Amino acid sequence: MALEASEPVAGWVDQMTRIRDQQDQAAFVELFQHFAPRVKGFLMRSGLEAALAEECVQEAMATVWHKAHLFDPSRASVATWVFTIARNKKIDALRRQRRPEPEELTWGPESEPDQADVLVLQEETQHLGAALATLPAKQRELIEKAYFGDLTHSEIAEQTGLPLGTIKSRIRLALERLRHSMKQK
Repeated sequence: MALEASEPVAGWVDQMTRIRDQQDQAAFVELFQHFAPRVKGFLMRSGLEAALAEECVQEAMATVWHKAHLFDPSRASVATWVFTIARNKKIDALRRQRRPEPEELTWGPESEPDQADVLVLQEETQHLGAALATLPAKQRELIEKAYFGDLTHSEIAEQTGLPLGTIKSRIRLALERLRHSMKQK
């Protein structure tokens, strides 16, 4: 039985249960086919190059397979769990890229992250949050569903009952407003 993208969240929990309890490869294939492209898109939108994003997706999905026994549906949805694993793989990959060669290592404690970088990231996060808050509610809701809720435009249309063209237009307008707002900071 192939799960449709619009199948309720419980369907993905069922897939995870089959993966965890029976090492069901067919369930994993369905889960992989649904989440892998979405995770790759998420990672690329967050600034990773395609090759590194693909590597992170592969590592994340391998972790989903090997650590399925750790999934707890009372703590997070399958999507949240998968995307959290992917985010952690991204962080690990970025750290590996920045890690010096063994002969370049200095002795002593690790240095703290550069405070300027931390402050810039915090400032950008706050600015984005403020920009999201200024969007009209109808646009903000669609942005949240698309980028934070892991829903495709078609899934949003099914969920909201709005025409697909309306969904795409509102998201496009919202992204233009966000881009404009972020440039003005």
